[in-house]
Amino acid sequence: MSNEKLLPQIQSLADKYYPKMVQFRRHLHMNPELSYMEKETSAFVSSVLKEAGIPHDINVGGYGIVAQLEGTGEGPAIMLRADMDALPIQEEGEKPYKSTVPGVMHACGHDAHTSCLLGALLILNECKKDWSGKVVGVFQPAEEQSPGGAKAMLEDGLMEKYKPSVAFGQHVHPPLPSGKVAFIPGDAMASADEIHLTVKGQGGHAAIVRDCIDPIPIAAQIIQALQTLVSRKADPFIPTVISIGKITTPGGASNVIPSTVQLTGTMRTFNEEWRGEIHESLTKMCKLIAESNGGSCMVNIKKGYPSLYNNPELTKSARQKAEILLGKDQVVEMDPRMTAEDFSYFALAMPACFFRLGTAAPGQKKITPIHTPGFDIDENALRTGSMLMAWLVASK
Repeated sequence: MSNEKLLPQIQSLADKYYPKMVQFRRHLHMNPELSYMEKETSAFVSSVLKEAGIPHDINVGGYGIVAQLEGTGEGPAIMLRADMDALPIQEEGEKPYKSTVPGVMHACGHDAHTSCLLGALLILNECKKDWSGKVVGVFQPAEEQSPGGAKAMLEDGLMEKYKPSVAFGQHVHPPLPSGKVAFIPGDAMASADEIHLTVKGQGGHAAIVRDCIDPIPIAAQIIQALQTLVSRKADPFIPTVISIGKITTPGGASNVIPSTVQLTGTMRTFNEEWRGEIHESLTKMCKLIAESNGGSCMVNIKKGYPSLYNNPELTKSARQKAEILLGKDQVVEMDPRMTAEDFSYFALAMPACFFRLGTAAPGQKKITPIHTPGFDIDENALRTGSMLMAWLVASK
């Protein structure tokens, strides 16, 4: 691990560009755009890169942008990724940079991710005579909605054209204090599949149940039985979650037995082989339960993002570099999470490391989680995030 002479310069440039990063983040926060609709966000990112003289391609896999910077001398092409889309949530609070788009806000920190990557590229651009190799800055659309922008960018030739050898990404983490970062070696985040079940029976008057095939108790049996897939069929050393989050019937009244019940849920795990097995077991179980009660069940599993695996050697190296930059007390290790991320597609294509960026303000007691109307960050985290991304490139 070399190039520590660059450390003070990276830190100084992070201080220099910090006010700009705050401006970037607030502009993006005030003007959020949903997945696959990031036209103005992409145009803004492009305008910042143009002003800095950083070469980049637009409309990669949709509204994606890929920036390229070359240092001095030979070296690997390191990919840095940020996502750009927002969520369909109405923001609460009266901050001066509150979302101006009704029902849409950056409730997952993607405005911070984009601003950090812009900052990292500005830092690396100013000191490019002092580091070797190449950086590939990926501004990705549509992380929040499957099939996701990462897959689209890969299908649009990202690997073939830009040839990155490793990838780094980061995500805000509200429980972690600003200035700290966290790493998860190995299995880091789960796969995410949507479960859509339609249980069919025979409707009728609720007082004359003998003339009906009630799909409601059939659906209840299925919900209960699904949990045995986790408790009795899953390897206890492979984390697995099956949850039904929505139950609906068409129309309905207190004295009406419906003809159908629709169940919607999610399935999460870390093992791709087991993921395939559970799809088969779930389908068979649901159909047999319905048929044994005189009904039927249509099963539709929408395969979502794969599980995210952090390359252990790359993650160990990144953690060591973070400790040099920030100090050992500012770097921690986290447990795997059952949430999902389409950065996992990049991690399947090359060795990758996805780490967490602390965003809690000093002394903050109440933590507002991501994906909630009151979510916000301590903007000092922008300095940490941009500085670390730049350092992961320059310190190789």
